[in-house]
Amino acid sequence: MNIEAVFDHLPILKSDDFVLKKIEDHHLEEVFEIYNNDKVFAYCGIIPKHNKNTVKNMIGHFERDYNKRSRVKWGIFANPQPDQLLGIIEAVDFNQKVNMVTIGYFLAESQWGKGIASEAVKILLHFLFMEVNVNRVQAEVMPLNENSKKVLLKNGFVKEGTLRQATLWAGKGIVDLEIYSVLKEDYIK
Repeated sequence: MNIEAVFDHLPILKSDDFVLKKIEDHHLEEVFEIYNNDKVFAYCGIIPKHNKNTVKNMIGHFERDYNKRSRVKWGIFANPQPDQLLGIIEAVDFNQKVNMVTIGYFLAESQWGKGIASEAVKILLHFLFMEVNVNRVQAEVMPLNENSKKVLLKNGFVKEGTLRQATLWAGKGIVDLEIYSVLKEDYIK
């Protein structure tokens, strides 16, 4: 795994329609719109944040976590107008021993159903497989989150199974999680 491709500097990832790039302080209103919406996190292990100052501090935590090499959060922006934040996509748990990473994503509710998450995952997969040389990308999904499952299946992920009552998620308690993955050999085909 070429971990330096991720953590040497925050990469900017692009397609014709979208840009994945750093979330800045001036995106506070858009980040707050996402984190303040209970529906966005109905199937996530994230507790919504209803205080704008808390969200402002979180933006600083995105950079702190990146500098600690523990996770990367990219803002999903429209291209060529790359300053409207549509959502957030992240890569976490870089396991260099088995060459694996876990991804997650969430969009502003106003952006649901437009194919944005599918395209953002596609952009991130290309980067992780072709530049970081990851072998396995996985995602954990609550069983009722049908829309997220569709995004993963559209991008070549395979459902591996269900971990029953296996994880403690903030605000949700102990939950079942379905595990989806895609391997580099599958991606290249």
